[in-house]
Amino acid sequence: MSSPTSTPLEEIEVDRENLYLEEVFTDLKVATIRRLSPVKADGSPDTARPTLFHGQTQLMSQMGPLPVNCAIEAASLEEAMQKFPEAIAHAIERMIEEAKELQRQESSRIIVPGAMPAGGKIKLS
Repeated sequence: MSSPTSTPLEEIEVDRENLYLEEVFTDLKVATIRRLSPVKADGSPDTARPTLFHGQTQLMSQMGPLPVNCAIEAASLEEAMQKFPEAIAHAIERMIEEAKELQRQESSRIIVPGAMPAGGKIKLS
């Protein structure tokens, strides 16, 4: 049974108007930059769309490595490398803010004694 937001397998198809060639660049230490070059359905370059850059690194946390991903606004690989540290810093700031918000929401939940937890089931003897 599929949910209302899922796509049946028969309807899955490649979006031929949104194809990208992916290249990965890494310093084998901390930085990974993905360059996504737009291509047409025949594989030739699509100069009508911009090239996209995405950065990735990992932070070590108490629970192990934590992946950090971000878009990098750049026109070239050189520019993406220059902007990588700032883009990662902004992504980390967003992650921290999201964690604080989740923590705030969790701490402000009202706990009613005897109330059944969400998703709980009642067992009848």
